[in-house]
Amino acid sequence: MSQATFTTEAFTCPSCVKKIETAVGRIDGVSNVDVGFNSSRVNVNFDKEQVKAEDIGKIIADLGYPVLKTKVK
Repeated sequence: MSQATFTTEAFTCPSCVKKIETAVGRIDGVSNVDVGFNSSRVNVNFDKEQVKAEDIGKIIADLGYPVLKTKVK
């Protein structure tokens, strides 16, 4: 299992958090999504055999939250 942290532009409302959690949580290979409203960070546990961190970041950006930094462990 891999972990990625995506730093985005600031969230403006709590519904932003739910929107990201729902969309990213539906991706095959993602086992956990934790969105920090105050930190503007999205922590994702995923199976790198099923999905790439870049693809997760693209989905976050496509939702309207540009990814400024990605850290993968």
